[in-house]
Amino acid sequence: MSSNETPRGPVDSSRVPRYAGPATFARLPRLDEVGTADVAVVGVPFDSGVSYRPGARFGGNAIREASRLLRPYNPAQDASPFALAQVADGGDIAVNPFNINEAVETIEAAADDLLGTGARLMTLGGDHTIALPLLRSVAKKHGPVALLHFDAHLDTWDTYFGAEYTHGTPFRRAVEEGILDTSALSHVGTRGPLYGKQDLTDDEKMGFGIVTSADVYRRGADEVADQLRQRIGDRPLYISIDIDCLDPAHAPGTGTPEAGGMTSRELLEILRGLAGCNLVSADVVEVAPAYDHAEITSVAASHTAYELTTIMSRRIAAARKDTEAK
Repeated sequence: MSSNETPRGPVDSSRVPRYAGPATFARLPRLDEVGTADVAVVGVPFDSGVSYRPGARFGGNAIREASRLLRPYNPAQDASPFALAQVADGGDIAVNPFNINEAVETIEAAADDLLGTGARLMTLGGDHTIALPLLRSVAKKHGPVALLHFDAHLDTWDTYFGAEYTHGTPFRRAVEEGILDTSALSHVGTRGPLYGKQDLTDDEKMGFGIVTSADVYRRGADEVADQLRQRIGDRPLYISIDIDCLDPAHAPGTGTPEAGGMTSRELLEILRGLAGCNLVSADVVEVAPAYDHAEITSVAASHTAYELTTIMSRRIAAARKDTEAK
């Protein structure tokens, strides 16, 4: 799409009530309605990799429902993301719920196809297992990528019950496979008990820095965002957000809640502080609506995806403008 073309945006909520019509993300057009997109929002209804409460397979559609209230102008970033780039809902990647290995392969292949069109991915999970095949696909296009991982947990454990692919192991596998830039990795929002101190030692050896939820509370969102920007620079960046990085008061609808988490305001402010970064794709995972109340979790997740989409759209528009000026 050139700067002279106008993206197709959301349904006009002054003419069609927000609660009417299909629940695409932010009421945007479907991918098959626009042909190609700069940012494709896709769901992965998969939660066979969870170690505690299931239900994240329903997370993508819950986020879409909650996103009906999103509006086209983002004042926090002073941008209209759906006017800067074509954003479309690509539907769901249908995966085998009974075979994790096959599901991982299916997700990677589908992501390859979407990225091959030139789109960036905004993926709605699903459990955190899906981050590994998504990172594999992104790394094929960009090489090893920087990673910001927002989560209550490290997700760098080795195995669960002998299984290599679970929602607690994706980033160890990603480091082992060489698809992450180990000079630019960070966890944000971690907290709670671990199996032992060796967990932290192993994690540090993989190259991860850690910003705990207590660090965010004590230092503030602006300082944390500045630290993260310095760590990642202008490297191709992938952001993976487990909604349990938020305190259960702000995200009760998740599979492994931990007390003492970030507020939704802190998460959104950190993301806004990352505007201008080279965000090539992102995911929001572990929304389990069966444990939610009044859509608290899915509303937080929809706004999180909105901020991530805005960052991508701004970067796409700036790059397009630079190209056309040459």
